[in-house]
Amino acid sequence: MEMEFQLLDVETLDLVDGILPLMDFYPDDPHIKPEFNQNTVEVCSKICSHMDELGAHMRILVRKLRDTCQQLDMLLCSAGTHPFGERLALITPMPRYRQLGKSAGFTGHNQITFATHVHLGMTSGDEAVSLMHELKALLPLMIAMSASSPFWRGYDTGFAAYRHRILAATRSYGIPPSFETWEVFSKFLETTSRAGVFKTINDIHWDIRPRPQLGTLEIRVMDAQPTITLALTLAGFLRAVVTYLRTTPQTHRPPSFPGGLHWWIEKHNHFQASKQGLDAKYIHDVQGTLVPLRELCLHIIRASEPMADKLEQGRYFERLQDHVQNGPSYVQQRRIYEKTGSFKAIIRHLIAELEMDLEGTRQ
Repeated sequence: MEMEFQLLDVETLDLVDGILPLMDFYPDDPHIKPEFNQNTVEVCSKICSHMDELGAHMRILVRKLRDTCQQLDMLLCSAGTHPFGERLALITPMPRYRQLGKSAGFTGHNQITFATHVHLGMTSGDEAVSLMHELKALLPLMIAMSASSPFWRGYDTGFAAYRHRILAATRSYGIPPSFETWEVFSKFLETTSRAGVFKTINDIHWDIRPRPQLGTLEIRVMDAQPTITLALTLAGFLRAVVTYLRTTPQTHRPPSFPGGLHWWIEKHNHFQASKQGLDAKYIHDVQGTLVPLRELCLHIIRASEPMADKLEQGRYFERLQDHVQNGPSYVQQRRIYEKTGSFKAIIRHLIAELEMDLEGTRQ
């Protein structure tokens, strides 16, 4: 799992370009890394075999990172966007990021977003592209359940996950195409590489992408989560769903389970989830049947729950149902703003939420 955190000035609570002094403390650490923008730090877990191992490792890393940030008069918090920051981002001065900055132009300085990524081990390239195709129908669910970016530069955007609208301005984000086999995907990579479109798979920023050098399928669609517990809850859901897809043929899945649709309908469902979150309506089939997205989430949770029990992560599913019923971070952030009229109150809440989660004072 990879979690991107916001670096904040301890006084103003605005984003601060603090990655360079921070990385002086972690020159060779494979788990604490810079990102494209200097106001972001990424925490990457080791390979883990179960959710408790993943959670324990992430908490060790983030506690250490929090303490280091405090030495530099910085704070950590996590959400898909910062609610009031207005400055353009500085690009981290590393060769790859400098090259990306040149190709991105102004959008690179405006791309101030934060995400949670989950890698799941694959048995083969063919399995990776097959599951990438099947998971596309579930992207709106993951957007809605993880949505934590309703505010941007001092405005309520009217979106639950505005991060996706910011990323939509760039060339390689969004819903991936489908590939019949790994061989077809490999030929696509060869063509785009020869044409100078992408140097490596790392330059493709789809919502889901294979990572052949790691042997994983990477799900990148989710907003950054305020706590490690929430990130683990969503990662556990993805792990159970992928296990369900691996072991359950389409003919044995309930009618409520979504399947592939026309690319424009997939795009519409994706947009509606980013706009309305769990209150969105989902186009479910070729007849144009509309299903409440919150209801669909609960159907998929129930369908994949037996897999969660087999993977010994049933308690994460209990949290997940509460999460869907009570509302993700975008709901909580709006409630705070409605009550206080203060964007700084949102940031203070996010900081406190992470702190309580790290110290185990709230589960």
